Formats: sequence, structure tokens, C-alpha cells
Amino acid sequence: MVNKLLEVKGLKTYFHTFKGTVKAVDGISFSLNRGEILGIVGESGGGKSVAGFSIMKLIEEPGFIQAGEIIFQGEDINRKNEREMKDIRGKDIAMIFQDPMTSLNPLYTIYQQLEEVLKLHSKMGAKARRERCIELLNQVGIPQPADRLNSYPHQFSGGMRQRVIIAIALAAKPKLIIADEPTTALDVTIQAQILQLLKRLVQENNSSLILITHDLAVVSQMVDKIIVMYCGKILEQGKIDDIIYQPAHPYTSGLLNSIPRLRDQKKRLEQIPGIVPNMFQLPAGCNFAPRCRCFRDKCLVDQPEIATIEKEHGVACHFPLLEVGRI
Repeated sequence: MVNKLLEVKGLKTYFHTFKGTVKAVDGISFSLNRGEILGIVGESGGGKSVAGFSIMKLIEEPGFIQAGEIIFQGEDINRKNEREMKDIRGKDIAMIFQDPMTSLNPLYTIYQQLEEVLKLHSKMGAKARRERCIELLNQVGIPQPADRLNSYPHQFSGGMRQRVIIAIALAAKPKLIIADEPTTALDVTIQAQILQLLKRLVQENNSSLILITHDLAVVSQMVDKIIVMYCGKILEQGKIDDIIYQPAHPYTSGLLNSIPRLRDQKKRLEQIPGIVPNMFQLPAGCNFAPRCRCFRDKCLVDQPEIATIEKEHGVACHFPLLEVGRI
């Protein structure tokens, strides 16, 4: 029997502004099993990060969760108050933010920031907490961890700071980790190291991971399932092989065709025409229709609902590529 850890049902997160209401996340649903890695991909402004922050209940005004259920370990955490969420954040659900320099407090040592999580979510004594902090830094590949505990964030490189952030996220052995663009500020070689490290540590701790990124090439190497988001909605979702080798939505296909491949050195990269629409003025019908190479009149009028094509493979498209034979 599959052990379901997280189930999101009809999640809507809106932002009220002077110009109008932004539907940053507009009715998304997905699930995550224990030990699984889920990738959420799409262009900037698609609602990926807001979805992650919504699961953590870190949405601040003028944003709010309009509707939906966030069922974690059988309980709807959307119904929990801030005091109850403080017991969950860091202990059961942890988050790795985009920029490690803004996530770490420059006034406190690495040890103080690691130890804070253990003080809040464990009953360890001072000696045990220090030993756990050394163990964590060693796990994430920080050389001479005992000596680096008293260092400050500015004394670490970008890659090392990101490793510290991962160590903090893993400190209380959470069941779910949400990584929001964890390699954005890093160079390519460090990106690969951080992602492999994260995957290994998640497997060793028997945790689940939600990896939020704009780079489909990154997630294709380490996730079990993928969700493709655009303008607050899920356009396609499924297992990694279904999405990578049999994309059903033109948007997913466009993202894949824009990735350079060594075997196709002479092939010109494709691009998705146009830009992401203004969230205050979303088009009628399918949000992607104005940029779609396969749109028809119906796409400009009716908004498609996500429907299952095969097993766990779902797509929100009136004319999926799989059905019309355009892959």
C-alpha cells in the first residue's frame, strides 16, 4: 500500500492589490508519497514558489489562501493556527530558500543558527546539540566542521552557504523538504554538487522532497514526478518518464525543446513565442493559447480542466499532443 505524505486539493492563493486580484495559485491539486521527489517547473511568475509558501503557510498580506486543503500526514494544516504551524515548520516540514545569504542571519554564527532548530524541536542537551551540528556540517560536505561552527555566513562561499542552509533544513529530520530554486545563485558545477547532495541526504533520511525550479533539465535527473505550472495552474503532471519522453501539453514540449542536447549540436534551439501574460489581464480560455503553436478556436474561449490521459499522467489541454499525434 502506498503511504501518502502530502495531498493538496484545490489550492487557491490570491493576492488583493490596488490594481485587482492576482490568482497566483488557482486551484491546483497533487499528492506526494513518502520517499518521493516531486519537481515543480515552469517560467517565472507561474506560481511555483507561492505554492511552496502556501504549504508552509508563509503567505503574508495582501496574500491569503482563498480555498483548498493541504493534508499532511492525514491532517489539514490549512486549518491550523500560527502557534500550531510553528511546531510543524522545521520539525515536520522544512524549506530551503533561494538565496542563502538572505536566509542566514549575518549577525549570528553558523552554530547559533543550526542550534536554534534543535533547541526548538528536540530535547537534546548542549553537548548533544553541538555534536549534532558537527554531524550535520559533515553530512553536507563542510570541511573541518568543528572548526567552522563559529564562523559567520560571510566567511563561507555561496556553495558552502547553501550547504549550511541544507544542514539547517535537515537538522530536525523533517518528513518533507521544500527546496525553492536551491541552486539559482550558484555556478553550474556547484549546482550539480548541491542537487546530488540534496538527493542523497533526502534518501538517507527517508524524507520527501518538493524541488521548485524553472529548469526542466535539472529536475529530469533527480525527481520521480513532475508538475508543470503556468499562470497559477497545472498544465501537466505525471511521472518523470511520461513528462520527458511523452509530453502531452505544447508548453511542456516547448520547455523540453529549449534545452540544449549534446547529441543535437547542429540543431537550432526552439523557443516559446511571446511572454507570460499579465496576471491582472489573463486571456480568456486557455492561459497559454496566445503563445501556443497548436491552438484552435476553442482554446481562446474555454479554459481546459486537467484530465487523466494514462494512469498518473494528466494534462490540461483541449487537444493534447499525445491524442493528435504531434509528438
